[in-house]
Amino acid sequence: MKTWEKRTMQIAAVGAMAMTLAGCATAKSNSSQGNNPGKTIKIGVNMELSGSAAGYGEQQKQGIQLAVKQINKQGGIKVGETKKKIQLVIRDNKTSNTTAASVAAQLVNNDKVVAVVGPATTSAGTAAIPNMTKAAVPSVSPSATDPDYTLQKSGKVQKYIFRACYQNNFQGSTAANFVTKQLKAKRVAILTDNSSDYGTGLTKAFKKQYSGTVVSSQTFQEGDKDFNAVLTSLKHKKIDAIYAPGYYSEIGLIVKQARQAGIKVPIVGSDGMADAKLAQIAGKSNATNVYYTTPFSTKASATNKVASKFMSAYKAKYGSTAPTFSALAYDSVYMIKSAIEKEGSANSVKIADGLAKLKNFKGVTGTTTIDKQHNPEKTISIEQLTNGTVSKVYNVK
Repeated sequence: MKTWEKRTMQIAAVGAMAMTLAGCATAKSNSSQGNNPGKTIKIGVNMELSGSAAGYGEQQKQGIQLAVKQINKQGGIKVGETKKKIQLVIRDNKTSNTTAASVAAQLVNNDKVVAVVGPATTSAGTAAIPNMTKAAVPSVSPSATDPDYTLQKSGKVQKYIFRACYQNNFQGSTAANFVTKQLKAKRVAILTDNSSDYGTGLTKAFKKQYSGTVVSSQTFQEGDKDFNAVLTSLKHKKIDAIYAPGYYSEIGLIVKQARQAGIKVPIVGSDGMADAKLAQIAGKSNATNVYYTTPFSTKASATNKVASKFMSAYKAKYGSTAPTFSALAYDSVYMIKSAIEKEGSANSVKIADGLAKLKNFKGVTGTTTIDKQHNPEKTISIEQLTNGTVSKVYNVK
């Protein structure tokens, strides 16, 4: 009896160990395999199509759809010896971090996409990372600018997370150098949108790089309408420029109210201002002596053949000039295409490998090389507005 019991226990132990090892092997295999394409290459879109960031999300959706239309018209993406067309799966994350995480799970687990474009914002993108990583599916955000977006807390790179835009610290430091060297501004006032990491991150980088005197540093919230009190206080201070990183909705009002208050100094901001709506809100005559950093300049891109074709196609399809966020999203799709073709595979893990090795990619927003932290190395532009239109462009490397 004892012998039988001992033998039975040995068999059970071996069986349990085998099941454990099998379970581990299966989990490891699933996490490393990722998703594979079927008859089409499914690319997901996790985007802010409603909520506070819907304006940016809609622009990005247009850029994505234009890119996919062009690629499919040419037969699709070359995968080895065959071509496969792209099938877009578009889902609205409603500018909600919780929804963005849920959308990511739906795209990778239910829809079985092999790559995702989006989200647009850093916070929504960050919320989606765990589900993207677990499924081993890469995402390319057109506009998540927080420096830590592509990094784990340990500082190690997020294997499946990429972006098409540069980080806030690059924008902020570039603006600081421009204010100092080009505008010769020795004393500045700063107005920061502290509703998210976007405005605060830009301000932090600006302050770190700026060599002059910050006379005043104040904040505002997304949705604020009246800036007269703070602008009146600045009017009585000796300032050479205002640095106001934020989005066109609030910055447009700041520009308008500053000019109405008699403040004529340069107002410098970030890519959140790169939209025609800024001049509409501010008023064309007020939108003068205004500058902002941007990864895409229609004026500078006139000499870029890829950009010129994009702008013409965008105008023909949507009837308007292509905005920055459409250009970045358009490039995001073509970055995925390039990764697939170079790897000769549309497996999601292989796509991530291809994105990590992307070099000298010729896109609408310039020539891009992905660095070790999955950030793009590319030229930054600074546009100058005069009477609401771009009158001059400064290119900074």
